[in-house]
Formats: sequence, structure tokens, C-alpha cells
Amino acid sequence: MNDNDGPVVVLGAGSWGTALAIQFARSGRPTRFWGRNREALGAMAASRRNERYLSAEFPASLVVEPDLGAALAGARDALIAVPSHAFRGMLQQLQPHLTADTRLAWATKGFELDTGLLPHQVAREVLGSMRAVAVLSGPTFAREVGAGLPTAMTIASPDAQFAKALALGLSSANFRAYTSTDITGVEVGGAVKNVLAVGAGLSDGLGFGANTRVALITRGLVEMMRLGVAAGANRETFMGLAGLGDLVLTCTDNQSRNRRFGLSLAAGRTPQQALAEIGQVVEGYKAAKAAYTVAKRMNVEMPLCTGVYRVLYEGVPARDAVHELMTRPIKPETD
Repeated sequence: MNDNDGPVVVLGAGSWGTALAIQFARSGRPTRFWGRNREALGAMAASRRNERYLSAEFPASLVVEPDLGAALAGARDALIAVPSHAFRGMLQQLQPHLTADTRLAWATKGFELDTGLLPHQVAREVLGSMRAVAVLSGPTFAREVGAGLPTAMTIASPDAQFAKALALGLSSANFRAYTSTDITGVEVGGAVKNVLAVGAGLSDGLGFGANTRVALITRGLVEMMRLGVAAGANRETFMGLAGLGDLVLTCTDNQSRNRRFGLSLAAGRTPQQALAEIGQVVEGYKAAKAAYTVAKRMNVEMPLCTGVYRVLYEGVPARDAVHELMTRPIKPETD
């Protein structure tokens, strides 16, 4: 049997789930698309668009399926595209519908807030370790993928054959997927970059300039590496698309909700006001708390992420947090 025989099911009808469903269908893979809101799915089936989150037209081969059991019936692969706080619940909901042969992937980024676990660790707790799993991550904005603009990303799995099969199923003339076996590194990169993007938005919103932004990105990459290596990841992973690539993208472009959140805070809004203004999930808000907790537990120094946490959860003025960072003791750059 070909590794890509059978349909792929994309679970989660937000902007990124929509973009991935469109890309799979564009690449020739039979694709089903499911979300929690039946009424919204009905509207998508009729208009062939997700008007709320991503207005790109659905390919003819993309089937909108409102019933979870029907969506997963006979599926070879299932791809979860929900926020990190909803990931465990999604796994529990789909578990009765999975067969022993169903391969599972996700595009979820972030630590689980209550436990500090990465998505693959949550999946192991809920489902056990007997099936192929993978994570999709990298420097990707849903709108650009939906528009068919050239994009590259990373697919990581301990099962190299599964990663390659997913990469082949997603890739097209304008979309290239690279593979990795370092699922921990790719997930840490996806979790930490959201926190740093909030910091970049704060910095730019306060007028600190390009020098500060680049320093934040560069030193933020060091923090990402520290935490990742402590968790068992390969340092080289963070120099790739799911590390440096995703970090630069989300820190520098206003399509990033995390960056816009930081800009809104710098303009004087409270975190709750800024979240309401954006109107979609801002992963960096909860990720700041989770990353701070995980770093403390693992005894990993992450001053930038700690600074963002203090601004969001302890009410420290952003200018004061920057001053604290700039007056830390001098030490070698490679430490």
C-alpha cells in the first residue's frame, strides 16, 4: 500500500487548519475537513470558503464533513490544527474513532499550560506510543499558504517514513516540506517563538528600533536553544525553518497575531483588551506563562521570555523590563 493511500482528515477549522486542508487538496491528496461548529461548516460547504478565517477558495477535492466519525472513517492520516489549550481535548474526542493504523499529525504549537508538556508528550499520555505521530511547523502564515504563495516548512516525526509521506502529500509547485526526526526541537521552537514575538511587538511599539529587535531575535534564539537542548533536542534544529525561520517571521511581520498583541500592549491596552481587539487565539499569551514555568522547572535561564511573562502576568511596565535586561551582568555571548 502506498504511504498516502486513503484520505487525510484536517481537524480544526481556523485559519491554519483551513490553509493546510486547502494545500493537501491542491497537492492531489483526497482531503476531508472537520471543525466543531456545524453551522459554520455548513456555510463553508455552501460558499466553498472559510469567510471568517481565510477567504481562499476551496479546491473541488476538499470535502467538508461535519460528522467527526464520518470524517475519520477509512482515513489514513489525521492532522490536528487546534490551539494548544484545546489539543488534549481534541485527542480525547477523536480517540474512539482512530484505528490502530491511523497516523496522527498536528500543527499545534505551544506547551500545555497546566502540565508544561509538549504536544507529542500530551499525545503519548492520551493515546499511548504505538502509532506514528508527527508535527508540522515553520515560518508560515495561513493567508499566504491559502493564496498559493511560495512557502517552506518542516515536518518532524520519530518515524522518518511518515514524515516523508506527509511531506510528499503536502508539497506542490509553491509549497515545499522538509523532514526531521527531532520532534522535540521542532515543538520547542514553535512554542518559544510565540513568546518572543510578543516581546518584539512590545519593543517595536515602544519605539526601541531595529537594533533592539534584532538583538531580541538573536538572543531569543539562544534562549530557544537552551530550553530545547535541555529537553533533549538537537541544537541544529533551531537553525532551521522551525527555529530561526519561524522566529524571524513571527517577530517581524504584522500578520503575526503575537507580534500585533505586543504592539497593542505597547499602545497602552491591557492584555485582555489586546486579546479582544485581535479576536483570535494569541498563543504567545498563554505560552509566556508555560515557558516561564517550564524554564524554572528545568533550571534554564531565559531572561527575555521571563521579561515578557512579567509584563503580561505581573504588571511590570515594558520599559522597566527592557531596562532590567540591558543592565544584566556582562558575560560571553556564547553562554
